[in-house]
Amino acid sequence: MDGRTRQLATVARAVLARPRLWPTAVRLARRTARAGWWRRPPFVPLPSSDYVRFRLLTQYGDPGAVPTADDVVSYLEWVAAQR
Repeated sequence: MDGRTRQLATVARAVLARPRLWPTAVRLARRTARAGWWRRPPFVPLPSSDYVRFRLLTQYGDPGAVPTADDVVSYLEWVAAQR
């Protein structure tokens, strides 16, 4: 497993460990999923790569950055608080 995959697994575990954030994560996935995600592999509601690069650039100043688990959890908590 490469470093990026390992970091993404860490992020996934951090979110899975917080059931109160699951509904927020699902809503966010539905809102940001690329159109027709179910027609193309990996058949997961992922945002478009352009959107991800934009968000990483605005957050970290690097479109190739990998978000930390703490950052993702903080973001989901912020999104949940905005509802």
